Amino acid sequence: MSQATIWAAMLGMGLISLSLRSSFLLLPERVRMPALLRRALRFVPAAVLTAIYAPELMVQSGTIDFSIDNARLLAGLAAIAVAWRLRRTFLTILVGMLALHLFGAMIGR
Repeated sequence: MSQATIWAAMLGMGLISLSLRSSFLLLPERVRMPALLRRALRFVPAAVLTAIYAPELMVQSGTIDFSIDNARLLAGLAAIAVAWRLRRTFLTILVGMLALHLFGAMIGR
């Protein structure tokens, strides 16, 4: 594949990505999103974060680990409990980090 083809592909993908991402900002005001789409878009951040962090919490040494020896999973559960109950971002991060260090020291990892 030539350099020109690679650059053209990257430029094309960038333009497509930019147009899709900016479409909500550039659409005329008379164009309204359906209510169902607006409701569904509220769940996108939670779904994306779950997709990013779930494998980090559950996979250890290349296998899924739901055991009590998984310090990451235990710390994640502590952080989830704090986030769910108190809804404080900084406190959730702090509890998650402290729990990770505490469980890691207790388990020996």
